Amino acid sequence: MVPRLKRIYLPPAVDDGTRVLVDRLWPRGLSKEAAAVDLWLKDIAPSDGLRRWFHHQVALWSEFEARYRAELAAPERVAALDQLVALVAAGPVTLLYGAKDEVHNQARVLAALLAERA
Repeated sequence: MVPRLKRIYLPPAVDDGTRVLVDRLWPRGLSKEAAAVDLWLKDIAPSDGLRRWFHHQVALWSEFEARYRAELAAPERVAALDQLVALVAAGPVTLLYGAKDEVHNQARVLAALLAERA
């Protein structure tokens, strides 16, 4: 099963299933109650260095994706990725992200990686 993707600023829906925030930083101006996050997986988010380097520049997207996948393959990330795989296998999951760009963000990379593992 492949997770859904959704901006965290959109209202929660009944069919979201388990709502997992995959950003390293909490989204600006959003209360924890309004976000309705079930799990915040900071450890699966891109490193601060990678996040700052990319800074949502579309021209850097393919390089960002490659670097982020390399980060996800690191031993210290395996537990967080395995946790996400188990959640997706157990039922509906929505990956939440704060980026304005709905196409070029880490949730897309994670969803593609999960689809490859399925």
